[in-house]
Amino acid sequence: MAEKVIEVRLKRQLSHDTAPYWETYHVAWRENLNVIALLMELRQNPVTADGTAVTPPAWEAACLEEVCGTCSMIINGKPRQACSALVDSLTWPIELEPFSKFPVVRDLITDRAKMFDHLKDVKAWIPLDGTYDLGSGPRYSQTLALERYKLSECMTCGCCLEACPQYGPQSPFIGPQAVSQVRLFNSHPTGAMEKDARLDVMMQEGGIADCGDAQNCVKVCPKHIPLTESIADVSAQTTVHAFKSLC
Repeated sequence: MAEKVIEVRLKRQLSHDTAPYWETYHVAWRENLNVIALLMELRQNPVTADGTAVTPPAWEAACLEEVCGTCSMIINGKPRQACSALVDSLTWPIELEPFSKFPVVRDLITDRAKMFDHLKDVKAWIPLDGTYDLGSGPRYSQTLALERYKLSECMTCGCCLEACPQYGPQSPFIGPQAVSQVRLFNSHPTGAMEKDARLDVMMQEGGIADCGDAQNCVKVCPKHIPLTESIADVSAQTTVHAFKSLC
């Protein structure tokens, strides 16, 4: 019986200022492979389908359980996590590309620092004075706790930004990821102390008004976060904030 072989097409790029190119590889199939396992095979034996020895492809991974967001890439045209992309559920040949909305460092590795800068812009944290014992935190309902827990699952992977037609060099839009974090921290009793500052950012260029409501973000989020609900919620908050600012 002939060995089952997986064809992998990988878009490579030596650095951010060099031209990208495609390479094709053949990897022996086995049960329960994911894309990370494919890349590990290529790292151990970096030989193209035509027998040419090449440098091992560069990629990133950390948790391997869809929690850290590090292994984000485009797989068969869709932004997703390589660790949870199972080979047997994908169409072959499997095509792997780096995200297009961030600068390429090398091959499948991109510099996603801009996403974390967005979190700084919207003050995505709870301000606390740690110099003394504050006692127990404020209480809030179980309903709100469950809502906030879902929003807190965001791992800053960048899938929503890659899928968003408004996000990128053509637009200053801050993206659905940061908007959802505004909703998360504004809904916390202590986090709400910075609510006005966050909404001020949402009212500036690149804020909520620059969302085109394409709704691609919610379709690709690996954690199924209700990003469109967050966008609608923050939009309503900014409207109220704007009227209050006029008073």
